Amino acid sequence: MKLVKASQDIVIPDDVKMEVKARKIRVTGPRGTLTRDFKHLAVDMYKTQDDIQPEDEEGEVTKGPLKLRVDCHFGKRKRLAAIRTCTSHVQNMIKGVTKGFEYKMRLVYAHFPINANITDEGGIVEVRNFLGEKRVRIVKMLPGVKVVRSTNVKDELVISGSDIELVSKSAALINMSCHVKKKDIRKFLDGVYVSEKGSIVKDD
Repeated sequence: MKLVKASQDIVIPDDVKMEVKARKIRVTGPRGTLTRDFKHLAVDMYKTQDDIQPEDEEGEVTKGPLKLRVDCHFGKRKRLAAIRTCTSHVQNMIKGVTKGFEYKMRLVYAHFPINANITDEGGIVEVRNFLGEKRVRIVKMLPGVKVVRSTNVKDELVISGSDIELVSKSAALINMSCHVKKKDIRKFLDGVYVSEKGSIVKDD
């Protein structure tokens, strides 16, 4: 059964500027600017403000907070699911330009200690001595992503950036470079694994 109209709202914070045009969204905040194109989704996107009615008749009608509204008309199950997908992406963009994203990775080894050297001002990770191999694994971070060595925890890397997809993909590239081949992975657990996900600006 088709639903005549389904919609979902996202409140835009005061310190975030959002531009919406032809399902292209540009979000600007303290940490920078992110853009994303939603033209592949059959939804309507626009900014709106609700009127707040006064309690007494003589009071003035005030405007509520600025919101992004995502609508879907005459949609079935898959098209209705696109509404939540779209709002989740926008919420991640808002969080990215305000708080940022941070992934922590641990170097796990049993016998041969893994060495990770960070070069190019946090743009490249060189993984050495994985399972005693001589080969140097070079992993380049995606644009806008930086990696540093943790100051208080041994054998830990901290990957940070504003775009959650680029940060998580960079962590995945490091993890994929250290996969164990031609051995029993239940016994050989060496590698670089994500241990914690969070934001750069911590909540009080």
